[in-house]
Order: sequence, then structure tokens, then C-alpha cells
Amino acid sequence: MGKSVIIIPSRLGAKRLPNKPLLEINNIPIIIHAINRAKESKIGEVFVATPDKEIFDLVKRNSAKVILTENDHATGTDRVFEAYKKINNKEIDLIINLQGDMPNIEPNNISKLNKLMRETGSKIGTLAAKISKKDELKNPNIVKTKTKESLNNNNFLEAEDFFRIQNLEKNGNIYHHLGIYAFTTNILEKFVNLERSKNEIDRNLEQLRALDSGIQINVALTSSPPLSIDTQEDFEKIKLLMNLKK
Repeated sequence: MGKSVIIIPSRLGAKRLPNKPLLEINNIPIIIHAINRAKESKIGEVFVATPDKEIFDLVKRNSAKVILTENDHATGTDRVFEAYKKINNKEIDLIINLQGDMPNIEPNNISKLNKLMRETGSKIGTLAAKISKKDELKNPNIVKTKTKESLNNNNFLEAEDFFRIQNLEKNGNIYHHLGIYAFTTNILEKFVNLERSKNEIDRNLEQLRALDSGIQINVALTSSPPLSIDTQEDFEKIKLLMNLKK
């Protein structure tokens, strides 16, 4: 069996919430929370991929592994691929791309995705949760995915679509998509060399590049979605949530 590795792309240039990875919750920067959750999944080594020296130095000071990448990547997945090539370990055959703005993701969700990928031989996998509030369907900051059948705790189903805003044609099995992907190394290399599709550009969702190229993405259900931090409002919500769990 090959090895799994977790790579967390992180940068300071987020437009809606600048310097997001450095913001602190319970006196710990968000990026360090993400690293800790990744390590707790115990599926393999954890690396941060960043173009920013400030993040690089912070991760080093916290005794974690970090790779300095080019600054001009179009997507986080491109950054992850550069980091993977720099790791240069031929035993790695599965890469988990974990977003650095989910400081409260439960480690067992990461390990569940890794396990399903290995058991099913899927090429790309991700996670989703049930939508708990109707206003989530209208919130463009929450990415949704649609599957043909209903997700349950035991299946790993093909995604039909990903989108930000629901329309009347998108009814049925719609879920809150989580910002975590698993790629086989071969399919990751193929993916980053594909041209960006029109749907990807129009919706600002890079996973549509895979679907538009005929690459299947499988989705598993999680019962506890993390709150990704895109805005100041998100940050305040998650600070409160994580303070309550201390």
C-alpha cells in the first residue's frame, strides 16, 4: 500500500478576510488549528504549502512541516501539486487537500475520506453535510453539491454538480460541500494540467474542471460540518463555537 499525505494550501491574500491564516482563536492562529486537526487524523505526514514567508515562519516555529511555493498559482490545488512535487516521495499515492480555514474540522472526517478512497479505488473524493437551514441554499459563500441518490453514512456517491446558489432545476439531494479533497497522485497531475472550464470560471469552483472533463468526484457524508472562515462574520461565529468547546 502507498502512503497518504495531507497538504494544506495557505496564503495571506484572501480578499474578504485579509491575513486570515494568522487570525487567532483561543490564542492559536487558524492555520495552526488546521495543522493540529490534520495531525490528529493520523493518516500521514502533514505539510503546509504557502507563498508567504510570514506563514512559513509561523509554521516552522510551531514545529510543523512547510513548503514555500510560487506566488502566482491560480488555485489552491495548483499550490498543493507544486508542494507534492517538492516533497518528492514516490511512495505517496494519495493526497488530501485540506483547506486551512477549517480550524474545527473533526479529524475522523479526514480519516474517513482517506479510508473510503483506498477501499473504493476512487480518483477524487470529498465530503458533504446535510443542509440544516434553508438560508444556506441562498448563501453564495456556502458551496453546495448535488448527488443523484441520497447520501448516508455508508455510501460514497458520484457528485452530479457543484454550485453556490440554488435554482429551480437543482432540487433533490443537495448538500453543504466541505473544502477537503482527496486525489490520487496520477489524477492530481492530470487535473492541474487541464484547461480551466467555463463552469469553473463562471462559478469560481475549481472542482467543476474535473466534472467538465469527465473525471468522477465521489462524495461521502459527514454529520458534523466545520464552518469555513470566509468573512469576519464567519470568524466571529467560529470563535464563539470553539470557545464554548474549550
